[in-house]
Amino acid sequence: MEIIGSIVKGVINLKGALSSEPNHIEAQEKVLLDLLKKAKHTEFGKKYGFELILQSDEIQEDFAREVPYFDYHQLHSSWWRRVIEGEENITWPGNPDYFALSSGTTGKKSKRIPVTEDMITAIRQAGIKQVEALSNFDLPASFFEKEIMMLGSSTDLKEKDGHLEGEISGISASNIPFWFEGYYKPGSQIAQIDDWDKRVLRIAEKAKDWDIGALSGIPSWMELMLQKVIDYHNADTIHDIWPNLQVYTSGGVAFAPYEKSFNKLLAHPITVIDTYLASEGFIAYQERPETDAMKLITDNGIYFEFVPFQPEYINQDGSLMQDAPSITLADVEMGQDYVLLISTVSGAWRYIIGDTIEFTDIERAEIKITGRTKFFLNVVGSQLSVNKMNAALREIEEKFDTEIPEFTLAATRIDNEFYHHWYLGTDTLIDEETLANTLDKSLKDANKNYKVARNKALKGVKVTKVPVELFAEWSGAQKKKGGQVKMERVMSEEKFSEWEAFISQTISS
Repeated sequence: MEIIGSIVKGVINLKGALSSEPNHIEAQEKVLLDLLKKAKHTEFGKKYGFELILQSDEIQEDFAREVPYFDYHQLHSSWWRRVIEGEENITWPGNPDYFALSSGTTGKKSKRIPVTEDMITAIRQAGIKQVEALSNFDLPASFFEKEIMMLGSSTDLKEKDGHLEGEISGISASNIPFWFEGYYKPGSQIAQIDDWDKRVLRIAEKAKDWDIGALSGIPSWMELMLQKVIDYHNADTIHDIWPNLQVYTSGGVAFAPYEKSFNKLLAHPITVIDTYLASEGFIAYQERPETDAMKLITDNGIYFEFVPFQPEYINQDGSLMQDAPSITLADVEMGQDYVLLISTVSGAWRYIIGDTIEFTDIERAEIKITGRTKFFLNVVGSQLSVNKMNAALREIEEKFDTEIPEFTLAATRIDNEFYHHWYLGTDTLIDEETLANTLDKSLKDANKNYKVARNKALKGVKVTKVPVELFAEWSGAQKKKGGQVKMERVMSEEKFSEWEAFISQTISS
């Protein structure tokens, strides 16, 4: 029966019609004002003079002048360490009930990021905004009766020192509203299984009992899960199991590298909607089908600042120089990569989240993620960002009609000369030398700094092909399988040596 779906769709359409577009610049000014007011009596607020900033006629300018940039390690060592130890009123009033564990893409040691009740509320409100945006997509009423497969990390949160810990997807899933529980799959029991492979096996076993209309999760892990379900049931595509699947809500990384291999798992195209949910908060979501850009959520507990992503502002390790200039939403420009800074209702302040973005529509506050600051390869001046790497690989896919969903690379030295050594996750029959030459030419054509580097200190490009599944196995070996885990696109020489040893050992065994 579609009557329930028709009612739900009607409510969403009505809510969407009644909702007005916020003035994003004014909304951001109000968010900063609210953050400063609420945190002015915290230890952080006292240290950086929030009360004085609040008396200023130029609050945004004074806030930027008085408060330094913080990456995770700086904020942890100076402030969040005390929050984790149970002290109250450090960077946000009270003490959080949750900590999001995030290994990110580098290092084996988990980061612990505070998640306050204010942030839980903000994430829930952002989720509602995203649901309301479905009114802009041409979806039938029957879709709104189907179940949603949310493939995140385990909801079996660990209790430690009076608080609960887990990845943000697990924390969010454990706080879903009661009315959503009937739609949510794989359900609380399976979602609590900590071992990713065992959880996926249980999903495969139960798959035919569910009528899945939408998927949500990181593309690399979603692909693996779908393939496991297909293989378990000896099916041709996932639509043989879930014929009503119509929507995939992607997030965490760009979907484009996975598009060709993902679509091979489907009987027909589905609607792909991008989101930007990080351990630090729900930052943006795709609001309309005309673009795959995402709208910054400017009125929901996160204040944004932007630092032009220029080599002179970035240290060799990807960190941000303290004298780098920042701007507000009012001053951003098109065609410029920015390092994203956030201040949040979880007590993050001028926090370098690690992503770079560019604006595709300033009036709508729509962005695309262009890469990671630590994935910026600038050895010998090549100035390669992840979006340039992705673009070059998409050209190769098109030219050779192949798929390259995974890759990693490093600047390596051979006889004291620098080479870019790429590992491509692909089963293409194209030989490695041809792939290397094509990749090199594409990057030269698209990036003048790379071309200059190739004529000087950067001597060449090497390509090694490996099976795609080895990238997931590497994550598993790093104790980071599933959930929010993203593959390192650029590695240090030391990390790259570990990667090569892992590949050699895995293939030989």
